[in-house]
Amino acid sequence: MIDDSGRHWVDSVFQTMTPQQKVGQFFMVAAFSNRSENHRLYIEHLIQTYNIGGLIFFQGGPYRQAIMTNRCQSLSKIPLLIGIDGEWGLGMRLDSAMDFPKQMALGAIRDNGLVYRMGEEIGRQCHRLGIHINFAPVSDINSNPANPVIGIRSFGETKENVAIKASAYMKGLQNNRIIATAKHFPGHGDASTDSHHTLPIISRSSEQLRDIDLYPFRKLIADSLMGVVTGHLHVPVVDNRPALAATLSEKVVTELLKKELGFRGLVFTDALNMGGVSRAGRAVDVNLRALIAGNDILLYPENVKDAVHTILNAVQQGVISQEFIDEKVKKILRAKYWAGLNQYKPIALANLNRDLNSPEAMQLKQELCNQALTVVENQGAILPLTKLDTLKLASVAIGIDPQNAFQKSLNQYAPFRNLTYPEKPVTEAEANNIVAQVGDANMVVMSFHRMSESAFRKYGISQGSLMVLNKLRQRGVRVVVAAFGSPYSMSQFAGANAIVCGYQDFDEMHRAAAEVIFGGLAAKGVLPISIGDWRKAGDGLKVAPNGRLGYGTPESVEMNSAKLQLIDKMVQQAIKDKVVPGCQVLVARKGTIVYNKNFGTLAYNNPEKVTSETIYDLASVTKVLSTLQAVMYLYDQKAIDLTQKASFYLPELRGTNKQNITVQDILWHQSGLISSYSTIWDRTRTPGGVLKPEYYSKTPDSEYTLQIAANLWAKPALKDSVWKWVIQSPMSKKVEDGKPAYVYSDLGFLTLQKIVERVSGQSLDKFMDERFYKPMGLSVIGFTPLQRLVYPRCAPTELDTYFRHTLLTGTVHDQMAAVQGGVSGHAGLFGNAQDVAAMLQMNLQKGMYGGQRFLQEQTLPYFSQTISNRSYRALGWDKPNPDGNSVYLSPQASIRSFGHTGFTGNVVWIDPDQELVFVFLSNRINPTAANTSINTTKLRRRINDVIYEALK
Repeated sequence: MIDDSGRHWVDSVFQTMTPQQKVGQFFMVAAFSNRSENHRLYIEHLIQTYNIGGLIFFQGGPYRQAIMTNRCQSLSKIPLLIGIDGEWGLGMRLDSAMDFPKQMALGAIRDNGLVYRMGEEIGRQCHRLGIHINFAPVSDINSNPANPVIGIRSFGETKENVAIKASAYMKGLQNNRIIATAKHFPGHGDASTDSHHTLPIISRSSEQLRDIDLYPFRKLIADSLMGVVTGHLHVPVVDNRPALAATLSEKVVTELLKKELGFRGLVFTDALNMGGVSRAGRAVDVNLRALIAGNDILLYPENVKDAVHTILNAVQQGVISQEFIDEKVKKILRAKYWAGLNQYKPIALANLNRDLNSPEAMQLKQELCNQALTVVENQGAILPLTKLDTLKLASVAIGIDPQNAFQKSLNQYAPFRNLTYPEKPVTEAEANNIVAQVGDANMVVMSFHRMSESAFRKYGISQGSLMVLNKLRQRGVRVVVAAFGSPYSMSQFAGANAIVCGYQDFDEMHRAAAEVIFGGLAAKGVLPISIGDWRKAGDGLKVAPNGRLGYGTPESVEMNSAKLQLIDKMVQQAIKDKVVPGCQVLVARKGTIVYNKNFGTLAYNNPEKVTSETIYDLASVTKVLSTLQAVMYLYDQKAIDLTQKASFYLPELRGTNKQNITVQDILWHQSGLISSYSTIWDRTRTPGGVLKPEYYSKTPDSEYTLQIAANLWAKPALKDSVWKWVIQSPMSKKVEDGKPAYVYSDLGFLTLQKIVERVSGQSLDKFMDERFYKPMGLSVIGFTPLQRLVYPRCAPTELDTYFRHTLLTGTVHDQMAAVQGGVSGHAGLFGNAQDVAAMLQMNLQKGMYGGQRFLQEQTLPYFSQTISNRSYRALGWDKPNPDGNSVYLSPQASIRSFGHTGFTGNVVWIDPDQELVFVFLSNRINPTAANTSINTTKLRRRINDVIYEALK
């Protein structure tokens, strides 16, 4: 345990100690950093007067505790051992500190390496806060489902699972020089009463005790466990003296723990103020008896002054020997040396909270929740949900406030009717009211929150809640239950089509459950306990992911969150400099969204903040997320031949200057179509700029039904006129080797729209809704948001002073798309970063998303490659410019990457080599398109640079 230098330090300190200082080392006193000045002075008095050996901190906060620890250490002649009862991390005791899942949730995880990593992280946090002992892990086997004090604090009911996970946790702590303590010896799992209030009786046979309860302790001791906490339990099979706590039994502590099991580390009592032992006699006598029984450190003692005197008197009277005292004191000093107290340094206060709540720790907590989540029931393989266009979805959340993380996460995957009931329904009338509000939904996700750990309290599940579940099932509604509480409660939901056990009401568990339900995350957890005869420990249905985007931290996909955070400052400065009024930035890698933030406001003169629900005019991004998708789909169906002339599908082009252009040349922008089209839409105005009444009206009626702007309508025949003018438009004179050269043209995608509509027999917007957007569960992306959505939160684009004479909000900025009613092949699409990312991810995954194939596997790779000798672009997709001098794309982007930009300030990009998706949406043209700062500052390129630099 220690080397020669350690023995020298122990001996040198020991030789300076008085008898009272030696006895003081046995006491570890409870300290609270959130109590009054009197409490702090009392602790300092015990340190200076009675030379106590350590403190165990309870309530308070990290910063206050650090200050108090530094002060106490400075007053102590011998460095103090600092402990905390942090079974699930510092957050168990301290505000603004992290709490990890409780041990029963960890018991559901198949990967024990994750538990080790959690132990390491808790150990790192303890070390940062000057803590040397964590009173964890709980090593009790919860063999009694009604156990009122252990329950979900245990890893479960099987001795092997408890032992291996307790050992992993222990090793993680001790790897960071934090003393781990297995508790509560010799096993608290079969208790039926709470040792905080009374003395539980463990009615085990000798064989049961040794084969089951002692099994984890034996394994941990063999794995170099450094501490054990004895329990306030009466174990008659070991010591049958009436009402005697194991803490005070020499047969338990010395004979069983030390001699039979061979434990040589520190033995701690459980808190000596607990009812299970405090009724055993006077506090001073209990302290002495605990030492005589074999304990080394007295935890949370009462009446330290008299206890010290009582122990000193016991030495003088020969009740205990000085050698007995000295041996324990040296053991404690050896532990202090091992913990580094021979080189004690005060806790650094700077950046303490940041260090304790690191991105890596947050990522680990999410990963633990992801791996613990357990699917208990999945009738007909209903999970993950697919074919979302066939589902009418509702979410009923019981026992939680609106705007909760679970329902927010569900709505990221599909549109839900969200019903939230903070007060749990009790009566049948309340249940009927909820069922009525569900309406015509045919799939309901019902979540249970603020559950209880107690079987006596029926796990916090109200009878009215179960009535809702049963009534929905009687109506033929399929119900998915997500229960964020004790796994023992899962049988209450046996009537559901699917049951997901979330163990705890964490936001991280909420997100994980939503991802499993929709297939963004695999379900891997197993039950750590049996649920009567219904389910056995180890049961757990594996549910594979189906290719939908999941959510995680950058570190979960080998990216650096600190580097990605540089985007925040970059964008905030851009907003300050009026480059954009606001924007959405999203980064996904390996199918996981790792950065998704909203910045600024909807407009410079509009204080409403940009949120995830904000909808942007996508401008030319329409080309690749609408028209090109439709072309690829029809190409798959062999309904479109890329080498065929456009006039084959559009006979009206025959005999015109466009009769020989091919579909693939249009996609490459090398068909000879002109770049500018202002002369086309401008025909609808007089030479003086007045809108012609034969086309437009400021009020809609039976004749003017085509919406051009919020207060401007046109005759539907205008679309036919526009198409006729496109056909009549001149061709570009730019040539290369006798053939039309590359000229970026919106008219090409307007022509492709006509081909799609002619071949499919549907308008482009309906085609995309039915074949892509709705089946994928995308609730925002689409054309004409003012007509399609109930409350569209559209970011305004330009204050149009030359055509529509209004601030454009919810109607397309592009004039050519506007005169077609907002549905055009080159512009008109609106969306948010979330939906755009899903479309990009589907393309990255070669046409697969949500368990459905939207495009054939070979299609996207074919369309995204550069094979033209006149254009650096792919078929419809933009590609990295060979000169590398892009204002929106990092030169680090791979040659295989592809995407597109939009005039309104957008860029969407996919890099298959890095499995990377990048979305930047903005309304940089608000209030005027003359603002080109987004290009001159190269904002989007600089953000893209940061993303590549964040790759580890």
